Formats: sequence, structure tokens, C-alpha cells
Amino acid sequence: MQDLPPSQPADPSDSVADDAATGEVAAPDTAGVGPVTAATDRLVGSVERLDPAALREPSLCTGWTRAHVVSHVARNADGLTNLLTWAGTGVETPMYSSADAREADIAAGAARDAGVILDDLHASARRFSAAVASLPDEAWERQVRMGAAAAGATIPARRILWQRLKELELHHVDLVTGYTPADWAPWFVDRALAETLRMFGRRDDVPGLNLVVDGTAERLGPGGETTVSGSAPAMLGWLTGRSVGDDLAVEPAGPLPALPAWA
Repeated sequence: MQDLPPSQPADPSDSVADDAATGEVAAPDTAGVGPVTAATDRLVGSVERLDPAALREPSLCTGWTRAHVVSHVARNADGLTNLLTWAGTGVETPMYSSADAREADIAAGAARDAGVILDDLHASARRFSAAVASLPDEAWERQVRMGAAAAGATIPARRILWQRLKELELHHVDLVTGYTPADWAPWFVDRALAETLRMFGRRDDVPGLNLVVDGTAERLGPGGETTVSGSAPAMLGWLTGRSVGDDLAVEPAGPLPALPAWA
């Protein structure tokens, strides 16, 4: 699998760029192997090491087995390939026709034989890579809309790579194969944590918290006297629901506050 060829404009998640307007921290140069490719290879490798019975075991996603997660990752690749097609052709091509169709496709995919699930994961990744490689230079700044029936946020096509990277990194943890938030690259953690804090800051269902991330204080929500402290990977893991927060400290002593769903 290959990412953007050298002639293509670099996406912020595939370069050393830093978007000062949003505070998003971008990826470092990866010597010709893009972060999406590397993350795909890691996740696929973990799935390949699972036996058929293990695919049917629970994941970190409530109600989903590992097979559901893998099926979702494959359908996400195809959904984002649709957005790349939209950017390249100018013809509206939603990620999924509807939310119901998305859920049905994931459920049907999870019920297939293990070999078919793995083949689908490989094939969908190849389709996404081919779409990235073939997108014209001028198309990377075109606007597309995320979500089922194109009902989500509007983004420039260059952000599709970041969206895919988040799916790969977070759902790799969901597979419970030994890949944890501690394995996330520091630049990924920095950007995803900043994005998560901004997103939670716009919501009214988030409890008031003082967060201390690697010694730096952050405020989340109104009111509240609870302080949660820890490393950036541990904090991101907890905020995104990929960790119960065992490696975080709470003051005053007690359980960690309940958080709403990350997305």
C-alpha cells in the first residue's frame, strides 16, 4: 500500500506542518512511508495474528466483537474513498447512503468467515490508497462533507488522511490485541488530544474538570473541582474511551468522573 506520491501536496497529517490557526500538530516526515500506511500495516498485522475464534471475542466497542471493528475499519476506508471520489470528480458521493445502511453493512461484514473479513480489510485499504494516489493536486483543497448521507462536518479533502489515521489508531486499540494508547506516536497524541479538548469544550454534557497533562493545566467544562493528571497518551486514551484511566491520578481522591461518548 502507498500513500501520497511525492508529486502530491502534503496533508497536514503527513507532513511537518503546524496549523497555528487551529493548534493542530501535524505528523513528522516519515521517510516516504506515510502515517496512514504505517498505521494500516500495524492494524492489519494485528488482525492477521488473530485466529477465527478470537475475531468473535468482544472488543472495547460496546456491543461489537473484534470482527465488527475490523468490518467497520474496512467500511470506513470505502467511505473515505467515496469522499476522495467526490473531491476528484465534483460529484457528491457520501461516505454512506444512510446511517442504517452503515450499521447494516458493519453487521453483515462481521458475520462473514474470518478469511473473508481479512481479505476485505486488505482490499478496502488498497482501494483507499489508490484513490489517494490518483487524486489531482487541485482536488486536495475541495470541500466534502463527512458522515452518512453527507450530513456531517464539511472538511477540505486534505483532512481525509487525518480522519483515516484517527480511525486506524483508535480502533487498533479497540481490538484488544496489545496495542494501547502508549503505542501512539507523540505527534499523533498531541494533535488528537488538542482536537479532543476543543471538541469537548464545545459540548454542554462534559463535566467540569481541571486536567493536568504532562504538567500543563487545561480546563474542561464549567465548574467542578476535580483534577485529573497524567501523561498525554493516558489522558487521550481516557477521554476517547480507549482506557479506563488506571494510569491517571484524581484529586480529591476518588473515581474518575464519568465522561460522555467521545463522538
